[in-house]
Amino acid sequence: MPRPILATIDTNALAHNLQTVVQRLAQDQPDKSPLIWAVMKSHGYGHGIAAALRGFSHADGLAMLDLDEAVHCREQGWTGPILLLEGFFEPADLDILSQYRLSTTIHCVEQLDMLEASLVRAPIDAMVKLNSGMHRLGFQPGEYRDAYARALALQAGGVLGTVGKMTHFARADDDAALTQAQLACFLDVTQDLPGAISVCNSAATLTPGLAAGLAGQDQWVRPGICLYGASPFADQPADTFGLRPAMTLSAQLISTHRVPAGEAIGYGQQFRAPHPMRVGIVACGYADGYPRHAVTGTPITVDGVRTRLVGRVSMDMLAVDLDPIPAAGVGAPVVLWGQGGPSVDEVAQACGTIGYELLCAVTPRVPRREL
Repeated sequence: MPRPILATIDTNALAHNLQTVVQRLAQDQPDKSPLIWAVMKSHGYGHGIAAALRGFSHADGLAMLDLDEAVHCREQGWTGPILLLEGFFEPADLDILSQYRLSTTIHCVEQLDMLEASLVRAPIDAMVKLNSGMHRLGFQPGEYRDAYARALALQAGGVLGTVGKMTHFARADDDAALTQAQLACFLDVTQDLPGAISVCNSAATLTPGLAAGLAGQDQWVRPGICLYGASPFADQPADTFGLRPAMTLSAQLISTHRVPAGEAIGYGQQFRAPHPMRVGIVACGYADGYPRHAVTGTPITVDGVRTRLVGRVSMDMLAVDLDPIPAAGVGAPVVLWGQGGPSVDEVAQACGTIGYELLCAVTPRVPRREL
């Protein structure tokens, strides 16, 4: 039989989470809610492009990084807008964007230069990005309006179609003052410039009142991690927003044994049994994407009972404390995270990282099943 590990992708949960975001936005702006780009970067946050495409079939648009994945979505029948969040990288990309009606982010002078030198078969929709304080991609405030003017000239010349304005928040999850400062910068720099706006990521989208402050403008939001059932906030679990986990990483016990008091478990002998204890070995390790740096005490569920990881994670296996589950034997079901187990955010917090990383890190050798 195949090795007993599986990543189950619940496309109904993806659809539910999208609808939850729709309802959240409608509370702030009942008359004119923002449109939603469902973000599908990093292969749909590790869930797979096909599953994300099914789950987000009612989104207003899709947003991603990979040009091939965008083309794949078109070939699978998606007819709505697709935004490339990093834009294009060389002149040859522009023919593909034009052919497949892909929208681009414009964040640097070099992209404007390439557009001005291009001959496209059909206009390309674009969002011009402002660096409002993230200091990653985007034009500086003092150069933004000149860049936007060039984009509008390209629009008048038939190279660009619609032209809009966007930025990205650095700390929408934990610093309201900084977020408001970035928003004020964006509104000041873009004042009176035509076109739709896009500023809200998952955290900003879920923050009451933030999107409402932009009422009256044509607006797109860009939720990502929340659509997959994880939280962008360290202190607010996903279920408090009504979100459901879309990925469940599960496995089975492949061995059980008793460890005498004082004996160590695993590489490096980082954990010693404080008393005689029963231990199970799970068919999951860091080669499957489970974090090697997970510490003893990281939550895990065995046979429906919550317990803990013990010792260091190996390439293909990890050990769990079976004292709370005395009847669990070989073949007992294990949930690493997801439905019926700890949330991915709980596991990530125990590991000193974020749920995004864990979802994206599940490796190709783990079989996938879509529901």
